[in-house]
Amino acid sequence: MTSGGAMPGRATAFAGRSNRVRSLWLTISAAVLALLCILSVAIGTRDVAWGDIVAALGGQADSIAQAAVAVRIPRTLLALLAGAALGLAGAIMQGVTRNPLADPGILGVNMGASLAVVVGVAWFNIASAQAYIFAAILGAGVAAVFVYVIGSLGRGGATPLKLALAGAATSVAFSSLVVAVVLPRNDIAGGIRAWQIGGVGGATFDRISHVLPFLAAGLAISLLSARKLNSLALGDELAAGLGERVAMARAIAALGAILLCGATTAICGPIGFLGLVVPHLCRLLVGVDHRWLLPFSALSGACLLLAADIVGRIVARPAELDVGIVTAFVGAPFFVWIVRRQRVREL
Repeated sequence: MTSGGAMPGRATAFAGRSNRVRSLWLTISAAVLALLCILSVAIGTRDVAWGDIVAALGGQADSIAQAAVAVRIPRTLLALLAGAALGLAGAIMQGVTRNPLADPGILGVNMGASLAVVVGVAWFNIASAQAYIFAAILGAGVAAVFVYVIGSLGRGGATPLKLALAGAATSVAFSSLVVAVVLPRNDIAGGIRAWQIGGVGGATFDRISHVLPFLAAGLAISLLSARKLNSLALGDELAAGLGERVAMARAIAALGAILLCGATTAICGPIGFLGLVVPHLCRLLVGVDHRWLLPFSALSGACLLLAADIVGRIVARPAELDVGIVTAFVGAPFFVWIVRRQRVREL
């Protein structure tokens, strides 16, 4: 009944990119992703021949070169999954909060997941992959709710600036708590510090298999929230007038982002700025319609994290830079540019 008069307005609001242009960009992104996967398998501290790559893909590991490629395959898969998850989570968070600065790192979600894992390891001796994942998801959820509540206090509700400030303060506080928890525990300090940088090294198919169900659930919930996010983008009052249950739509979409962030942080550590950079770049290419923006953000996030991992292997040979360091180098200037250019306006 209510949708008949509203649809033209909604169509106009999300127009601006033809489906042909969007499909072209998606095709280009998929081709770039395929190329980056090949480069990720081929490039590392040891040079390998294409014959060794083909043999390793076929399951052989008879030589050192083939063994090196066999190690890079799960690493490539993890970078692809983690990048897609963080890119998609960033787009969801920006849509839910209508905040151009929303990002799992900036809003404190990643650090909340990190603190929960560290507390679980230090105080409860958790060791299994499932325990890591559940702890990280719980920490991410608590941090997201805490930041949103703090950012909603006072006049004007949850404005972009207040959410960004609340998230930054929460991240600093949680980071300090992580240090406080780890400091007296020399037995776990080295591993925790390495994990906190954020990286995809040491990936195995067994570790990836534990996190896949959570990533799949987060992906499904997020993509199914696309139409609801389009309604929320029109404003709460108009969305409610269109028959949308605003609070429920926001909560469901946020759940998808929390699952993606928590599961990714559990296996990779906190990787910052990816969820900030990717959605902004994707809006320039496919517009603001979340039915296109969300899958494109996932694809572009996978491309960016794979590229960051490849760059990290090249610039510090024979050592490596973790992807968390590379994304910080890219994301920090981008964050400053967004603040200066957009002056923290709502989406």
